[in-house]
Amino acid sequence: MTFRVYCPTHMALDNTTDVIEVEGRVITILPGTMFRVELDNSKHVVLAHISGKMRKRFIRLTPGDRVKMEMSQHDFTKARIVYRLDSKSYPRPVPQ
Repeated sequence: MTFRVYCPTHMALDNTTDVIEVEGRVITILPGTMFRVELDNSKHVVLAHISGKMRKRFIRLTPGDRVKMEMSQHDFTKARIVYRLDSKSYPRPVPQ
């Protein structure tokens, strides 16, 4: 038998209407599974971390990968990476 405890502060985080989905490109890899990602719609750069499902499945990200992210309406400087987009749909940059 499992019991769920509902807390008003955690219920606000689970609300999907507070999430903005954006796409971007990984620029740099930082320690602690953090990444600098440049958004597609502007030259805005955000600090992003990997979601739990991506950690569980050992999804690797490299610079130049395109990703889908979720951002909060309250803080546009941070995001959560939820999906790595298909590499066939975009050209990968050539290392110099």
